[in-house]
Amino acid sequence: MKALTPKETVEYLDNYIIGQKDAKRAIAIALRNRYRRMQLDEDMQDEIMPKNILMIGNTGVGKTEIARRLAKMMNLPFIKVEASKYTEVGFVGRDVESMVRDLVLASINLVKAEQRELSRDKIDEYITKRIVEALLPPLPSGASEAKKEEYKNSFKKMEQKYKNGELDHLRIEIELEQSFGELADGVPPEMIKVQESFIKILGSANKKVKKELSVKDAKKALKNEASEKLLDAEAIKEEGLKRAQEGGIIFIDEIDKIAVSSKSQSRQDPSKEGVQRDLLPIVEGSDVNTKYGVIKTNHILFISAGAFALTKPSDLIPELQGRFPLRVELDSLNEDTLYKILTQPKNSLLKQYQALLATEGVELIFDDSAIRAIAKISFLANEKMEDIGARRLHTVLEKVLEDISFSADEHKGEKIVIDEELVHKKLDSVVSDEDISRYIL
Repeated sequence: MKALTPKETVEYLDNYIIGQKDAKRAIAIALRNRYRRMQLDEDMQDEIMPKNILMIGNTGVGKTEIARRLAKMMNLPFIKVEASKYTEVGFVGRDVESMVRDLVLASINLVKAEQRELSRDKIDEYITKRIVEALLPPLPSGASEAKKEEYKNSFKKMEQKYKNGELDHLRIEIELEQSFGELADGVPPEMIKVQESFIKILGSANKKVKKELSVKDAKKALKNEASEKLLDAEAIKEEGLKRAQEGGIIFIDEIDKIAVSSKSQSRQDPSKEGVQRDLLPIVEGSDVNTKYGVIKTNHILFISAGAFALTKPSDLIPELQGRFPLRVELDSLNEDTLYKILTQPKNSLLKQYQALLATEGVELIFDDSAIRAIAKISFLANEKMEDIGARRLHTVLEKVLEDISFSADEHKGEKIVIDEELVHKKLDSVVSDEDISRYIL
């Protein structure tokens, strides 16, 4: 785990997310406290629980993005789930424990990808040997020394051709291990036992099948097989479980959708409160069975988020409220913030569109006045209709660039300037008519 100070963490987030200083600070401190905890002796480590965070703010203001960016930067196991997808035990739907199983799977995939990268040379060597041997079958054991030497030289030449990509078009017959595959994410361990029983009845878990493929496709097909053979599956499983347990982040979005409003007289959906009660032991700390082993949830950081437009955080059951001690309110996006979102982040929307059209040989230039007009129109649309935050910029920009994107191939080698006049021409009629703008923007 990278030992970044909270200041360094906030500086990193500033490259991608504009504003929301309080939310950035809260998460930066929560992550630093994790690092601090790991420096203590084991007795004290067990006592210190993560300070879970509740983010309150409209859609599109950066709640998920803050958590996602941090997990990516620190290479931590991270999953985002929607609270509204879960149902109380006994109802049809996903049970809340499946989010922990999803986290473990994400953690194991993260460790596997790291190990693959570290063993890349060995994996490449294994794939090369398998493909070249398919083109040049090994000699029988009783071959003469001269034949062996001749084969060795031919093998080296063929190996070089393979590495240069000269053999990619050739078709070869190769024997591959056919796995029965894994069950979908979040499947309870009981179901996995049933699947394993079927595999035993049907025969070997990994049957070998012969396939005719091009060398290029064989490279991809052998990659997984090489990883399975060369990587230590047990060590990956152990490390994956440990990382999920000590450094995992579960982001629970739409938590307001399982809150029951105090004004609501008729409790039409009893499962909402049930989901909260099922969620409680996991956030509090419990043992969850996964197909990779048991995981303790005591030190997983839970970040929940919701707009709380129809409900309030106090509508959650008191026990669950108490498990999210840090409350952060995110600001709605004003015109100036929307302008900064378009211009300042490392991979801002404008840079993305410029890069996309550059692939067609079109140089796209945005006038500052045009950017300000896009920000203003997006802000007005958010005020007049539902406030969807920065996501409104996607809709507005798509409308502005619609014709250019459609006929980009006709403008190869040209420089196209997006000015204020074009923005108003494309959008004024849409914004002025509220009925149309509800459909288009």
